[in-house]
Amino acid sequence: MVQRLYAFRMKTTFDIDETVLKELREEAARRGVTVSALVEAGLKHVLVGGKPIDGKPAALPPLPTWRSGGFRVDIDSRETLYRAMEEE
Repeated sequence: MVQRLYAFRMKTTFDIDETVLKELREEAARRGVTVSALVEAGLKHVLVGGKPIDGKPAALPPLPTWRSGGFRVDIDSRETLYRAMEEE
């Protein structure tokens, strides 16, 4: 079952720069959607964690870390590396 976040539609007015509107219309035509649908998709992207309006990148969560147990061989020594490869 698809859950809708927005239960109704509302007409509204925005002031958009002419060049942005021109590009918006061209992109909507390329994608085969309405300008309204493209604007709505862009707004949803911003609201659910896309690039913030202020242009600053969103903070990424820290990368996972784990203990691997260390190296099996000294990777600076070809001899020990070749020996470890032959053992497998």
